[in-house]
Amino acid sequence: MPITTSAKKAHRVSERKHVFNLRRTRDMKDVVKEVTKAATTGNTDEAVKLLPKAYQAIDKAAKRGLIKDNNAARKKSRLTKLITKGKEKK
Repeated sequence: MPITTSAKKAHRVSERKHVFNLRRTRDMKDVVKEVTKAATTGNTDEAVKLLPKAYQAIDKAAKRGLIKDNNAARKKSRLTKLITKGKEKK
């Protein structure tokens, strides 16, 4: 437990930020799952519509430092690859 006043304040701030970080991470994971599910079930039109939303969530997570830049690029690349592979099957 923090002892000094400044340490107590820092702890409060980190708890507050933790809530925001969890929310942003959950939103990112949910939208990535939606795109993946749509692409794997063959509904590529729906996946293409959800792709900008996924890109936005991934970019925001990278901007805030929740994931690293290369991780964000890899996620976006894999989603795009999954969708294009699904389009080729049609």
